[in-house]
Amino acid sequence: MVDFAISRLDIPDGVEVLVQRKDGYPPQGFAVIKGPVDVEGDQSWVVDATDDHGLMYGVLDLAESLRLGLNPAKRSSPDIHRRGLKFNIPLDARAPSYDDTGDAAYHAIEQVWDRAFWEGFLDRMAEHRYNVLTLWCNHPFTTMVKLEEYPDVALPDVAVRAFEVDDHELIQYRQAKLREPGAFEVIKPMTMDEKIEHWRYVMRYAKERGIDIYFITWNVWVHGAEGRYGITADQTNEHTTRYLRRSMEQMVLTYPDLKGFGITAGEHMKNKLEGENSTGNWFWKTYGLGIKDALAQQPGREFDFIYRVWYTGLGEMKKTFIDKYTDAGHGQIDIGFKYARARLYSMPDPPFFNNQLRDEAETNGLATWMNLRNDDIFNFRWGDPDYVRAFMENLPPEPTLAGYHMGSDGYVWTREFTSTEPESPRELEFDKHWYNFMLWGRLGYDRKLGREFFEAHLAKRFPQVDAARLYETWKTASQIVPLVNLAHWRDWDHMWSVETCMSKKEGYHSVDHFIEFGPMWGRGMVSIKDYVEQPGKAGRSPMDVADELDALSDSVLRGVAALRQAVGEAPSKELRLTLGDMEAFAYLAAYYADKFRGSTQVHRFRVTGEEDVRQEAIVHLEAAVGHWEDYGQVAAAQYTPQLLARVSTTDWLGVLLEYARADIELAKNAEPGEFPASVIHSNLPDYMDK
Repeated sequence: MVDFAISRLDIPDGVEVLVQRKDGYPPQGFAVIKGPVDVEGDQSWVVDATDDHGLMYGVLDLAESLRLGLNPAKRSSPDIHRRGLKFNIPLDARAPSYDDTGDAAYHAIEQVWDRAFWEGFLDRMAEHRYNVLTLWCNHPFTTMVKLEEYPDVALPDVAVRAFEVDDHELIQYRQAKLREPGAFEVIKPMTMDEKIEHWRYVMRYAKERGIDIYFITWNVWVHGAEGRYGITADQTNEHTTRYLRRSMEQMVLTYPDLKGFGITAGEHMKNKLEGENSTGNWFWKTYGLGIKDALAQQPGREFDFIYRVWYTGLGEMKKTFIDKYTDAGHGQIDIGFKYARARLYSMPDPPFFNNQLRDEAETNGLATWMNLRNDDIFNFRWGDPDYVRAFMENLPPEPTLAGYHMGSDGYVWTREFTSTEPESPRELEFDKHWYNFMLWGRLGYDRKLGREFFEAHLAKRFPQVDAARLYETWKTASQIVPLVNLAHWRDWDHMWSVETCMSKKEGYHSVDHFIEFGPMWGRGMVSIKDYVEQPGKAGRSPMDVADELDALSDSVLRGVAALRQAVGEAPSKELRLTLGDMEAFAYLAAYYADKFRGSTQVHRFRVTGEEDVRQEAIVHLEAAVGHWEDYGQVAAAQYTPQLLARVSTTDWLGVLLEYARADIELAKNAEPGEFPASVIHSNLPDYMDK
């Protein structure tokens, strides 16, 4: 760890650095102490810490302060000890994650088998103080281990799908068909031994940067093994139970640097089944006993576990699995919870954990990993330090909190693949969204980092512009998506995305969607229906929200214009694209402002029958289309369209523009006293319509 940090230390002339281990510092804590000036006038700095994490973070902090021109002297220790990323990893077209339908997963398969990608990704994780990486996959075993009893389940080589997908399927449900000839294309020949060595290298590289790696699965999936040796995706099948027990055992034995594992009682389980094959009992017979078998061969090794609270009650989890794991002394076992559901960018104090699980978890002495799901923002660069700081402050304290892992279900953050001005090789998403990733890592370690620190980073990266104005404009642009999410609340990733106003399951969110689905409860907001039907109801009305969005939009556009004027005709490429993303957010805010106004007036017209109200609705919805065109022009200038796994396409100037225009026709065709049935609809297969 320390060697890595020292490699990042570019010592200027006239500076000397001493790194020393010293007792008395908290875990991961350090001090950077100003030493004396020697006879030659060199300034010395001393980094003290007790453990390797502390020494690494201390050296990284010193290097950063010297680079940014900040005072290096400080004492620091983590506010949250386990700070992680969630990464849905598409290992192969034949062994998908959840869900690999989107273009991001297709492009990511090549990257996750590339050492250069992981070296860049893990280096940046450490620099931003992340120390946990959770890799999520339905069934990783067929691409990562060899089983003597089941030699034919192994998947040598690396393959991508060779079939077209649409936005009305989850390709993992093709199951055994994913392995049929013609369903996949090999892009990288690799033996299983080479694959195993690849992942041993990645885990070792992570460990050298203080990063613990966990794999987490959904269940029951057996991609690659389906139909062989009697194995099926059925928890009552004893062949499947034995196979998964052996797979888990071999996973632990094969990877000595794997820190732990996690499980999900997913939608592909019979979660109401009772008896020996109930969810908890089945998990113990497969994953639990597999770990027990492995650790019997590796005495002294600890192997941590995360049992996610999903489709399973905590009492059942404790009785059938958690208590057994604890009693066996295998390692730390914690539970996992979707802390903000799928809406990381909505509110810094989501109520769900406190309302649903906190009392029970604390009563049972269980720490909880908070799954911070960003299924809101995939394209545009976001950055609001105050929002992230407040979010971290509102997380429960340790030991109720085990840690957090932040990431997406509907996107895979490897290298960008949609830029209209791509670098070669393609830029790491971690670098494109450097500010965002920095905020969620650094403020997890130290909530006291203030505006001066982040402005110093902006000034160093973008010396052509005033850092204070850039900070403020970026922060303002980043308030737009959370406000829209709160005012039009849809909990989960498959329900919609602000960037597209679209979802796979519910389609485009029309005026009728905005009328039917009101704001997040408990936030002091009034729905469109209540605003029209209960005049005078207290709270922020949809018209108030529209005015707030317009104010945010105007502020961002003024800030972007001033920054562009200051830099002249030759901004750096990154600055130009970053300002473009802010401008896109501004036009998106203007679109939703008039969408809220137009939707409100459509509902008012249906209630009152007043024709002038209908005309007001049409005016607002026509304005919304104009704003969408502005938004689409900026977005399309920087990004090519892509298929997103959960919320369909980003074809802003194509099908999405046509949907926006359809709202005008909806208003023109509205009838007094006629209220449409629920807009929730689905033309998806039964397995998705839950």
